[in-house]
Amino acid sequence: MSGGLIELCALDNCPQITTLINHKDNTKKSDKTLQAIQRVGQAVNLAVGRFVKVGEAIANENWDLKEEINIACIEAKQAGETIAALTDMSSLNRPESDGQITIFTDKTGVIKAARLLLSSVTKVLLLADRVVIKQIIRSRNKVLATMERLEKVNNFQEFVQIFSQFGNEMVEFAHLTGDRQNDLKDEKKKAKMAAARAVLEKCTMMLLTASKTCLRHPNCESAHKNKEGVFDRMKVALDKVIEIVTECKPNGETDISSISIFTGIKEFKMNIETLRENLYFQSKETLSAMLDALLERTEDFTDSAYTSHEHRERILELSAQARMELQQLISVWIEAQRKKTKSIDEELELAILKISHSLNELKKELHSTAVQLAADLVKYHADHVVLKALKLTGVEGNLEGLAEYACKLSEQKERLVETCRLLRHVSGTEPLEITCIHAEETFQVTGQQIISAAETLTLHPSSKIAKENLDVFCEAWESQISDMLTLLREINDVFEGRRGEKYGYLSLPKPMKNNANLKSLKPDKPDSEEQAKIAKLGLKLGLLTSDANCEIEKWEDQENEVVRYGRNMSSMAYSLYLFTRGEGPIKTSQDLIHQLEVFAEEGLKLASSVQAFSKQLKDDDKLMLLLEINKLVPLCHQLKAVTKTPSQNQVFLKVDKSITKTRCIMATLVQLLSLCYKLLKKTQMENNRWVSVTNKDSVDGKT
Repeated sequence: MSGGLIELCALDNCPQITTLINHKDNTKKSDKTLQAIQRVGQAVNLAVGRFVKVGEAIANENWDLKEEINIACIEAKQAGETIAALTDMSSLNRPESDGQITIFTDKTGVIKAARLLLSSVTKVLLLADRVVIKQIIRSRNKVLATMERLEKVNNFQEFVQIFSQFGNEMVEFAHLTGDRQNDLKDEKKKAKMAAARAVLEKCTMMLLTASKTCLRHPNCESAHKNKEGVFDRMKVALDKVIEIVTECKPNGETDISSISIFTGIKEFKMNIETLRENLYFQSKETLSAMLDALLERTEDFTDSAYTSHEHRERILELSAQARMELQQLISVWIEAQRKKTKSIDEELELAILKISHSLNELKKELHSTAVQLAADLVKYHADHVVLKALKLTGVEGNLEGLAEYACKLSEQKERLVETCRLLRHVSGTEPLEITCIHAEETFQVTGQQIISAAETLTLHPSSKIAKENLDVFCEAWESQISDMLTLLREINDVFEGRRGEKYGYLSLPKPMKNNANLKSLKPDKPDSEEQAKIAKLGLKLGLLTSDANCEIEKWEDQENEVVRYGRNMSSMAYSLYLFTRGEGPIKTSQDLIHQLEVFAEEGLKLASSVQAFSKQLKDDDKLMLLLEINKLVPLCHQLKAVTKTPSQNQVFLKVDKSITKTRCIMATLVQLLSLCYKLLKKTQMENNRWVSVTNKDSVDGKT
């Protein structure tokens, strides 16, 4: 659908149409000129034809907009045909063509046709945009409806079925919103969309373990609190996506977030610089109010308990200096309004330069304060001592230890949250401001959820699912700490002028954040389409590992060979999923290839175990199982072949193929585990029935 639309999206800037409209009437009618004009007309008409086909296809799928789209398509088609007819020079040199209307005889007709074409194309594009927005809203509503069912479910089997449906709906939603994110032109909206989608992706994995913990420990208050936190955050993120695509806030709310100090300084400097051109453009009161508001926000730094005495004193000193220099500027300004002399102009210029210099010095001091605080904090917590201690107190059931380390994590969380607020003031660009806000919210929410997950484990120290749940939340925390380093590097780059507004920030939360990994795989920066494709595959893989784990949970004998190999494969697939996000143990191309080879081998071992199990079954059941094995074995061999194929600088293609094959293997694994479990239960029931009948016959014989 998008191919035809994109082709004509820029028709209003199309050089072909511009050439036709701007041609000179006295242009020499050489054969070469006539052929060129005809080619242009035909090219426009062909492009319109392709565009109309796409538009009609959209209309047929959306009955409520069908009539409007079809009318616009008819107009576009007519305009394209008119342009083609007016540029048809094939019969111009023949005697009977004297009365033929062409671009040379009817230039006004071409202009009218071009305007009609651009108008109708714009209509179709706007209507198609409404269709996309409706699709996203419809997809969001499906996700919300399934989430409501997941919140209420209290049966594990039912939960597995609903979560599988939820996973598919989340993949669809990720596809739609990913495409929308790529289409957004506004960098701020793009960053907001990326942040909301990152929350949804991470929370999908958290929702699984948090819900399973609740089902396993239904009377545990902390487990319910933990699960509710995940659901609440996902709902907020879903609303944020709809707010971005529809460009309207719920209940008419407005954006109340204050502007950053760096943005305030930039706006203030622009205002004082207008005095060079116009002494009456601004009022003194306006400039004074702007500076007061700007300096009031520096209190976030001076009031912080974590700002050093030296930095605090320097910030206060520079703030006082800026106020004093504004008063000096206002005095010169009033004088300049009274009399226009060369000396007054020079004094005004000097006053503007002085206050600009003071504000630049203030910027440097604020930047140094925030970045130093953040760097020291990230370095200090890089070893995650508190998280490790919480895990240990949990498995020991140590409630006193839990209280101590929960308090330490809360302190760490508050410090990180405040540091993110300070970083936002000095971020320098809107996308990085959004990243700072996202980091702040993540630390705030995840910190509370880690504590509730740790409390659940402490109350149930032998619970494997409670331990797994705590691990998932700790991983999210560690990942955000790691992202802070990238964010700091990019804030420094912007401050030092090494990065512009339109740069693709690595710290912006994306479904795929494996930029560090990709440097070792490919010298060139991957394009957005490659990133989006790998990210989608990665998300599907992550959801399939969840499905596999749900199937494994059903088995009573967790040491069964089939279960053991299945668990190993699920664990490796999860590592591959983390790789697509730039996380986890896989760091280089060698690590990736090794992991894929081991994964394929484990799949073949699983196939052998399942084949051995099939020998215990009846013919019909055995055939069902062998059909599934026959799917798995070739896939494993194909994956091994992909890993051995030389990449020849097409590393993304190799990663794409590898993840696709792994996803197919995992989908087959889920089917196999489910089928094996059902057949095992069936066999056990038949054996129990046979034993029961045998015992009854034995008793009857004795009687």
